[in-house]
Amino acid sequence: MQKTSTTSDAFCLVMTTTASEAEAETMARQIVQARLAACVQVQAIKSFYVWKEQPCAEQEWLLLIKSRAAVYPALEDFIRAHHRYETPEIVQLPISAGSTDYLRWLALQTGA
Repeated sequence: MQKTSTTSDAFCLVMTTTASEAEAETMARQIVQARLAACVQVQAIKSFYVWKEQPCAEQEWLLLIKSRAAVYPALEDFIRAHHRYETPEIVQLPISAGSTDYLRWLALQTGA
């Protein structure tokens, strides 16, 4: 059994959404190729929200981006530069613990 490691704020999960699967896949590939994340998972979702005083229910694609907190500013800049939404969702969540081997791999893939 693999031990888990407490990491404080060294690692993070960043979430964003896109309007199309193609846009999500392109962004995911580019983020990983730029070494801004070790892994990006893409999932189809349905989002309910209010935009400009209008209720909306839209099919979207959620990107779950595994990265390091130190890389977050560059990752946020990248998402803003490549996103077509006027106000894209960009949310960072700290990873408080995880598999030591996985977190070591994550760090290696993001240039740590």
